[in-house]
Amino acid sequence: MASVKLQYIDLMNPVIRALKNLGGSGTIEEINNKVAEIENIPSEQLEILHNPEKGGATEIEYRIAWARTYLKQYGILENSSRGVWSLSEKGAKVNKVDEKDVVRHVRENFKKSKQESIDVEDEQDKIIEWQEALLDVILKMSPSGFERLIQRLLRESGFVQVEVTGQSGDGGVDGHGILRLNGLLSFQIIFQAKRWKGAVGSSQVRDFRGAMVGRADKGLLITTGAFTKDAIKEATRDGAPAIDLVDGDQLVEKLKQLSLGVSTKKIEIEQVTIDPKWFANL
Repeated sequence: MASVKLQYIDLMNPVIRALKNLGGSGTIEEINNKVAEIENIPSEQLEILHNPEKGGATEIEYRIAWARTYLKQYGILENSSRGVWSLSEKGAKVNKVDEKDVVRHVRENFKKSKQESIDVEDEQDKIIEWQEALLDVILKMSPSGFERLIQRLLRESGFVQVEVTGQSGDGGVDGHGILRLNGLLSFQIIFQAKRWKGAVGSSQVRDFRGAMVGRADKGLLITTGAFTKDAIKEATRDGAPAIDLVDGDQLVEKLKQLSLGVSTKKIEIEQVTIDPKWFANL
C-alpha cells in the first residue's frame, strides 16, 4: 500500500515556492496542486485519504495544511476570510526558510503565550477535526435532507431555478439550475453530488459528462470524498465540455463561508461550531 513520504516540515519550502509561482497568492486548491507539481508527488500518494472512514481531505492536503499553519505563525504567510492565502511582506522577501527554525520559533511562541499546553499541531488537528465532524454529519443525513442541503448551498452561491431530479436511495443528487453572474450573464448548469468516502475517478467524470452533453453549458460535480488526479485531468480535458469539481474539503469550507449550519468565533485561533440540528431539520 502506498504511503505519503513527505512530512509537513518537508512541505514548507514547496508551499513558499508554490505561492511565488502563483504570483504571491492562491486558494488552498491552487497551492495543493502547485505543491504536488513542484514535488512531483505520485498519483497514488495524492489519492491517500487522511481519514479513509470519513473521506474529505487527503493525507497530503492535511500535511500541506500543517505547513501553511507553521508558516503563518512564523510570519511568512497570511490568509483572508475568503480562503485565499498569500505571502506576507516578510514572505515576499525570502525564497527559503530553515524549517527547523520555523518549528522552534512557533513552538517557543506557543509556550510563551497563554496557551502553554497547546501545540501548533493540536491547532491544526482542530481545523481538520471540525471538517471531519461536518462531513460525518453530512454523511448521516437522509437522502432528501442531503438533496435540500445541496439546493440551499447552490442557491446561497448565486444559483436560481435549482431543481433536484435524482431520487437515488444512496443520497446521490442530480439536478439543474441557472447560475447568474452580476445580473447580466447566466449559464445552465447540470450538477451531481455524491456522498462518497473514497475518491471519485475519471470514469465517473466521463459518465457525468455524457449525461450533461447537450443539456447544459457547464457541469458541476460535488463529492464528500476526493477526486483522483486522473479525474481532475478528465474534468478539464481539451476538446470536452469542462466540469467543475468540488471535493469534501471545499464543500465544508463553502458551508462555513456561507454560515450554513456552521458558526465561527475567532479569538486567537478560529473556533468552528457545527449545528447538527440545522442539518437534521433540512
